Order: sequence, then structure tokens, then C-alpha cells
Amino acid sequence: MYSDIPIWLSLLFVIGGLAALAWSSDAFVDSSAKIARILGISPFIIGMVIIGFGTSAPELCVSALSGIAGHSNIAIGNAYGSCSFNILAILGIAALIRPIVVKPSITFLASPLLIAITLVSWQLLRDGSLSRVDSLLLAVGFLIIMPLYCWYDQRGGGSPQPETPSAQESGNRILIALKVLFALAVLVGSSHFLVWGSVDLARQMGVSELLIGLTIVAVGTSLPELASAIASARRGEHEFVMGNIVGSNLFNMLAVVGIAGSISPITDYSPYVLTRDVPTLIGATLSIMIFGINWRRPRAAGSVNRIEGALWILLFVAYTALMIIQEVK
Repeated sequence: MYSDIPIWLSLLFVIGGLAALAWSSDAFVDSSAKIARILGISPFIIGMVIIGFGTSAPELCVSALSGIAGHSNIAIGNAYGSCSFNILAILGIAALIRPIVVKPSITFLASPLLIAITLVSWQLLRDGSLSRVDSLLLAVGFLIIMPLYCWYDQRGGGSPQPETPSAQESGNRILIALKVLFALAVLVGSSHFLVWGSVDLARQMGVSELLIGLTIVAVGTSLPELASAIASARRGEHEFVMGNIVGSNLFNMLAVVGIAGSISPITDYSPYVLTRDVPTLIGATLSIMIFGINWRRPRAAGSVNRIEGALWILLFVAYTALMIIQEVK
């Protein structure tokens, strides 16, 4: 999938990719917030659709190309590894920066929905392959679920109304839209080069494809989500943070896996996907409900504090250590 390149070029891709991510993520979140105000769309929907889907473009490209090339472990590991990284690492880091407000619709609707989708995926994967029919079911599920969830949220079922745009923002709609597109392009492109350099370095170290898919590729293709979440957390844009993760995980589990499997059936993946990776994702998603619920007033918004964010990060470190122990032989 990624061609071999000299070590110096790999390092250049990694360093340059990180620098480009730092700028583009900040510009992307800032412009997205302006778009939400101009269009009167809830920040959560912007987080799900524009930020969540846009930053998941690397996962889609990597998984699709991996499936075509016959690298099933990278394709499946990338998708599910990215979802676990989104919750345990990205939300954990965001909560350390600033406690995250979690509205009831996340606790009682989005999280159970993500768990149900993960269980369906686990059932489809149990026979050792993900056929084109199975993959199409996931892709169709995405086309049905996403519009319904956006409709519910926009009707006031979960998000507060967006702020009124300033006169300057209203007059610069085209420029702001172009800035969103340009920042997203840099965000995705820099992630691609960062992953390319990282995968090439890992390949030279002789680690397994599943480990590469679950760690370097999964983390690398999730860097746009991480960069956007950090920028959003610094601004106190809680809706963007949660929308980013919910939208990205929905996109990864349904669209990314569904499209990749529709192009080329996913077979011959490691049994650890079913016994370790999917259960970890279910537990991580369940933890959003446990940490985010307001136990005194369940109908009111809850929050994930810094201690809980640190616990997420520790769980991710433990999960990564387990993967390394099992995969490096």
C-alpha cells in the first residue's frame, strides 16, 4: 500500500506532517465554528458531519486501499483501532485540557447506538470474513442512521441553538467555506504523509501488519481527529469534541468498513480482532455512558473530568501494551 522510501524521507514526512497538522486543525475548527453560526446548524452536527467525516477521510482511504491490496489486517485494524483511539486517547487528552460537557443525547442515544453497531459488526465478523453483502449492510446502515440522527439533533433533541453570526462572518461566507476546504485538505494530506513515514519506519522494524494497523496506522489516520479535538477543547467547544468522536466512529464502523469490504471482501484477519479489539471498543464506548451521565439529574448534561480523562489514557496505554505483547513475536 505504501511504497518503501528512504529513512530520511520518512522522518521528513513525520516532522512535516506534524507541523502541518498543528496549523490546519486550528484553522479547520475555527472556520467550522463560523460555518455553524452562519448556517444556523448546531455545533454538534457540524462536529459529526464536517469535522467527524472530514477527519475520517484518511481511515477510508487507508482501509479501502489496504483491502484492495489484500492487507485485511491493516484494513480492519485501522478502522477499529481508530475508534478505540478516538475514545480512550483523544477524548482522554481533551478532558485533561478541559473537562468535557456530555449532553444526555450522547449518554442515552449516541453511545448505545455505537455499542449496538459494534455488536452487529462483531457478529458479522465471527465467521472469519466480511463479505460484500455484510459490507453493504453496514454501508446502508450508515446512510439510514446518519440522516436520522442529524434530524433528531437539529430539531432540538440534543444540542443548544448555535450563536448568532457576526455581520463580518455573514459577509464572508465564501471565504470561510474556502478556508474550511483548504484546512481540511491540509489536515488530511499531512496525515497521509505522516502515516506513510510512520508505516515505513515500522515496516523496517519487522512488526506485524495487525499491529501496524491497530497502532501506527490507526493513530496516524486519527491524528486529524486528535488535532481538531485539542483545538476544540482549548476553545471550550464541547459540542465539536463530542460530535467529532461520535461522527468519526459512526463513519469508521459503518462507512469505512462497509466501503472497504464492498470493494474487496475482508478475510484472513487475526482472531485477536474478535477477542481483544472489538471488546475493547465496546468497553470504551460504554465508558462514555458511565463517565458522562449526570447521576444526580440524568436529564441534565454531565461531564467527563480530568481524572476520568487520565483513566482513559491509562487504559489506552494498557491496551497498546497488550497488543505489543501479543503481536510482537
